Amino acid sequence: MTVTKEVIIGKVKVGGENPLLLIAGPCVIENEKITLTTAEKLKKICEKLSLPFIFKSSYDKANRTSIHSFRGPGLKEGLKILEKVKNCLEIPVLSDVHCREEVQEAKEVLDVLQIPAFLSRQTDLILAVASTGKPINIKKGQFLSPWEMKNVVEKALSAGNEKILLTERGTCFGYQELVVDFKSFPIMRELGYPVIFDVTHSVQIPGGRGTSSGGRREFVPYLARAGVACGVDGIFMEVHPDPDKALCDGPNMWPLKDLEELLKILLEIRKVVSFG
Repeated sequence: MTVTKEVIIGKVKVGGENPLLLIAGPCVIENEKITLTTAEKLKKICEKLSLPFIFKSSYDKANRTSIHSFRGPGLKEGLKILEKVKNCLEIPVLSDVHCREEVQEAKEVLDVLQIPAFLSRQTDLILAVASTGKPINIKKGQFLSPWEMKNVVEKALSAGNEKILLTERGTCFGYQELVVDFKSFPIMRELGYPVIFDVTHSVQIPGGRGTSSGGRREFVPYLARAGVACGVDGIFMEVHPDPDKALCDGPNMWPLKDLEELLKILLEIRKVVSFG
């Protein structure tokens, strides 16, 4: 099994022989209260389990299915809320960056800048994000094979940035279906950079509700266990206090109340497979 490079994000270390990382939070920033209370609960769970943690929530979901879908508070207000999470709770924060114009402002707050899956071939965006020198999480496009991520990595490296995370989030399979090829984890880890498994987006049904995406939340534990058994460096899960009332991605988000028990199982699997 390939030992990936270590990437340092604040006090968090991922890859190499470090513990399993959790990236988690609500899909989108709905308001300050939900964001802060969810982040605080996630931090407590991770401290209890000695699990490295990065908080994730999007200030803008620019690729929503419908023009009527909730997108979030936007760049300026969203970054203010994420900055409060970062400073008040002392945890690293991650969010999506959708265009080059956002990069300079986003880098002042975010500890990790994320390239959304739909934008994983946008060369100028990758170069702009990588040029900040900040850690960058690149989601594998639903339309890409795992070996094609070599080209994506080379784009980031050309900007002098080696602080790279790669995230699997499922591959298009016909219309409105995603599947996970578990061979993708060892294939992408051969590139030398930490590989994260976005479990909750992998059970999404894109556009499955006509004007919004559906999802099969009940399959999250199965995919998460399989991913950890394959040796991923981290798990990405969008969680919410009440997913059925969430303003974005509710059908595939995992309930916050059920997270700790699932994480305990994943950590036991991690011990057995001894990948770090």
